[in-house]
Amino acid sequence: MSELYLLHPEPRAAMVVVQVPEVPTAVVSVVDYPLDEMSTLFDRGFSALFPALAAAGITPVGPAFSLHHRMPTATGDFEIGVPVDRVLPEPIDADGVRIEPSVLPGGDVATVSHVGAYDALGEAWGGLMASVIADGREPAFPFWEVYVTEPSPDADPATLRTDLYTRLA
Repeated sequence: MSELYLLHPEPRAAMVVVQVPEVPTAVVSVVDYPLDEMSTLFDRGFSALFPALAAAGITPVGPAFSLHHRMPTATGDFEIGVPVDRVLPEPIDADGVRIEPSVLPGGDVATVSHVGAYDALGEAWGGLMASVIADGREPAFPFWEVYVTEPSPDADPATLRTDLYTRLA
């Protein structure tokens, strides 16, 4: 398998449909998690994830993502994690954070890139879903975001690249 089927060298300005293989991941999974606390989960989860994977001899092979299992309301059911070079053999407890094996799904997906601040992701998702429907297709769960540009305190929000993906029914 390549480093990550999800990464296209250049941002995709318009929706494309691609067929992708399943990719093993290591994740922190939450159910009914308050969306206004996502940044706290991201900080705590990723701070624990990378050292735990290194200690287990498992290598991340692509950027961080969030995989959503239902349409979020005030809460969401989702995973945050990274694609890995091999399946995590068993869950890891890292400073009270449970890291589990999972997968990014394979099959037909619609994808587009968003370049800009995270607060505009809702609009980008609306555009992707409208494009899927206009193409005569139906989006299906799960859907996910791949954070191609690693966020940092020094990052210019206008340059952040997030690739959006949704399975197709």
